[in-house]
Amino acid sequence: MSDGGITVLDGNTLRSLHVSLPEDRVTLTGAQVLDFAESEASQSLFGISLPPHLKSSALRLINIDGVDDDTSFRRTELSREEASRKLSDYLSAIADVLKDNPLVVSILDGNTLRMFLEDEDDFAMIAENLFTDLDTEDKGKISKSEIRNAVVHMGVEMGVPPLEEFPLLNDILKKHEEEEGELGQSQFAELLQPILQELADALAKKHVVFIHKIKIVNGSEIRKVLADEKKLNDVIAKALHGKHKNDQKSTEIIRDFLEKNGKELGLPPSEANEAVILLYDAVFTDIDSGKDVSLDEDESRKLVREILENFAEQLEANPVYCDLDG
Repeated sequence: MSDGGITVLDGNTLRSLHVSLPEDRVTLTGAQVLDFAESEASQSLFGISLPPHLKSSALRLINIDGVDDDTSFRRTELSREEASRKLSDYLSAIADVLKDNPLVVSILDGNTLRMFLEDEDDFAMIAENLFTDLDTEDKGKISKSEIRNAVVHMGVEMGVPPLEEFPLLNDILKKHEEEEGELGQSQFAELLQPILQELADALAKKHVVFIHKIKIVNGSEIRKVLADEKKLNDVIAKALHGKHKNDQKSTEIIRDFLEKNGKELGLPPSEANEAVILLYDAVFTDIDSGKDVSLDEDESRKLVREILENFAEQLEANPVYCDLDG
């Protein structure tokens, strides 16, 4: 794929993996099995380091919960059959966690930078915009040292990895920062071009996979609530028996409750973005807004279930992306 864009890792590639333990091992420790599984999963997911929250959630699914359980399992000697079973279970658990909470990544391989460099007009516009942003005093000149800020400012969206993710970028910049002085716009563009070219070449040899701080809400967590009668009853009780105005319709009461508490059920925060507002409008437009407040328990259950099922269907068809930094 072209870098700067995004790829969603939802666990599907892991489900098609056919992984076997090393032939020369008759027994393995739990630690060796987990490390092997994580290595195979990483390779299948563009070489990313599996985030700690992903590993801990997957371990809980295979009944390894907490530091004590983890330490104990890692020390355990497993037969080849036991190890194979645990390997398969762990990979399936990682896939299950990714299904509910996919990772959003950008694969930076230099393609986006090369496209900018090959199009003179695009490159000229980028260089001009960067120079203008840095020329805060509107002098028509900036310090040569600002070239570092310019490159970093381009960001992942334009194919530039963060310095901490790609230390080689720091080496590239240092080579062009040896001399002090000031740059006009044309000089700035002339200096920027070889830096970006060298960065593109470096990324072509060693890709960077950047994990975005984005949560995808796809309806899977709501379906778990719908499948759990106890949780569903609890939602109904809280939604319909909390504080509300006497003249409120049932759908208004439920919407108020979900906008305030929906995150706990797997709904996107109501204040996240315009897409969430449109989602709520779409769901409640499909529901009969004329229902009376005083529904009996069975009618209430049907109404809440219908609304949650509608949310799940809408989110499955059109997942909502929430910026966790926002």
